[in-house]
Amino acid sequence: TMSQSESTTRVYKYVRKLKYGCNPHQKFAAIYTLDPQTWANEKDETIKAEAKNASKMPFKVLNGNPGYINLLDAMNAWQLVLELKTALNLPAAASFKHVSPAGAAVGMPIDDVLAECYDVDAKALTPLAAAYIRARHADPKSSFGDFVALSDKVDEETAKILKREVSDGIIAPGYDEKALEILKQKKGGKYLILEGDLTFKPPANEYREVYGLCFAQKRNDTIVTKKLFENVVSANKDYPEAAVIDGILASICAKYTQSNSVGFAKGGQMVGVGAGQQSRVDCVKLAGSKLRIWHLRQHPKVRGLKFKKGIKRVERLNAKLQYIDENEMTGPERKAWLEFFDEAPETLTEQEKKEFLKSLSGVTLSSDAFFPFRDNIDVAAKFGVKYIAQPGGSTRDGLVTKAADEYGMVMVHHGIRVFHH
Repeated sequence: TMSQSESTTRVYKYVRKLKYGCNPHQKFAAIYTLDPQTWANEKDETIKAEAKNASKMPFKVLNGNPGYINLLDAMNAWQLVLELKTALNLPAAASFKHVSPAGAAVGMPIDDVLAECYDVDAKALTPLAAAYIRARHADPKSSFGDFVALSDKVDEETAKILKREVSDGIIAPGYDEKALEILKQKKGGKYLILEGDLTFKPPANEYREVYGLCFAQKRNDTIVTKKLFENVVSANKDYPEAAVIDGILASICAKYTQSNSVGFAKGGQMVGVGAGQQSRVDCVKLAGSKLRIWHLRQHPKVRGLKFKKGIKRVERLNAKLQYIDENEMTGPERKAWLEFFDEAPETLTEQEKKEFLKSLSGVTLSSDAFFPFRDNIDVAAKFGVKYIAQPGGSTRDGLVTKAADEYGMVMVHHGIRVFHH
């Protein structure tokens, strides 16, 4: 319930300085909690009752010195993984960059091909470690220097996976003793480690200032559940459980992605996120370009690249990404790339890529708002999309559904828009 008071008082309690704001020249930066005095004159008893909990810190700093963007990432990613864990009852992970997820996933098994692509021993992974490695590898180029959120207590195996990755920080509900010891060694002892408080409940209403103006709104506390996926509007009504899991994952991911946004999911992990585009079809194209690379990384030629001895793991990964679109390299770029190999690799031809992409199927697409035109569906069809979750509500819903029917897709209208800014 939103307070109807014409005037409001917000009292903030200083917690700590931050390194700086969004940029180094923004020297002043700090975080505050709400002081209980904020609610002193509140007439709405429901809102007043939340004062004690909402004035707490939602996390503790266990190691490192947080920055402004670090904490924006942490607070958004933390909510995402907690909602995933609640909805699917599986360990969940998110890899954030610049206040949007580069990837997110739940703790499901990794098959042998993906384990090879992700450079892990699948049998050695705990469910939480599997969730993070899958979130990281939705778009590993974007996840470089990520902020990590995990829904469960961090175990040693997950910490070992994190140890090898370039990452700025992590938030989780707790850490095994050995895991904490491993993580504290990252970045020369400066790795940011936050312990999220599972008992914290945020205020019902949100306030923020932009250019001297205070904006207020009810917090977006809509919960994505399996029940939202019952309204199948397409001719094809076959929406299997695995696709519902992907739909929930992609829809919760969209809720914490800068709008406009769409996301592709497959097998319990995001495989392409299109964030912050003014045109929705451009979101689909952007996410599709990431999905295309994710799938082509599994091509036998990409997996079979023979590198010189001593080439580091991150360099091998980047070289594989370059190889996928080798024809786009400049002359100097190709010359530098060839230094990774004793012999020039055989080209992955356009025809080979086209044929391999035909094997991409069973992909779920979720959107943070309705699709206004069928072009979104036409583009999605090029990327193996079978299942679509969207709010619906466009005057062209009928035409968009007709387009989905032409491709034999299954489309759900769940009725919930989740713009995020």
